[in-house]
Amino acid sequence: MTVKRLLWTWFGCGFSPVAPGTAGTAGALAVAGLVLLLPVGQAHAALAAGILATTALSVALGPAAERARGKKDPGEFVIDEVAGAWLTLLGQPIHDRPALVFVAAFFLFRLTDIVKPWPAGRLERLPGGWGITVDDLVAAVYANLLLRGMLAIV
Repeated sequence: MTVKRLLWTWFGCGFSPVAPGTAGTAGALAVAGLVLLLPVGQAHAALAAGILATTALSVALGPAAERARGKKDPGEFVIDEVAGAWLTLLGQPIHDRPALVFVAAFFLFRLTDIVKPWPAGRLERLPGGWGITVDDLVAAVYANLLLRGMLAIV
C-alpha cells in the first residue's frame, strides 16, 4: 500500500466493508482523543493544525484516489471525514466533558455529513479534491454549531 493510500484511507479505516465514512470518523476521533493530553489552548491549536493538514491532504490526494478507484469521491477516501470530525470538535469544551463532547460530535458530524444541508450537497460538485473535501467541512460547521447549542442546553 502506498503512503498516499494509507493517508486517504486514514490508516485503513476507509477499507471498512460497511460505512467507511463512519469508520473514518471514528478513527479521526480516536486520534483526536490524544489532544486531551494537552492543555486547552494547545489542544485546540493542535486540532486546528490537524484540520489544516488533513484538509490540504484531502484536496491534494482526492484526484489520485478518484483515478485509482475510477469514480468520484470513492468510499475508501475518508481523510475528508477526518478534517470534518476534527472541525466539529474545534472550540468545544473537550476537556470539561470529553465523553459527551466526543460522542455527540461523532453523531452530529455523521448526521450532517450524510444529510448534507445546504450548501454542502451542492459543493460536492466542485472539481477533484475540492468537491470531496469542502462538503464535509461545511457539514462539520453545522455539526459544530449544533454541538454548541446542545452543550448550552445540557
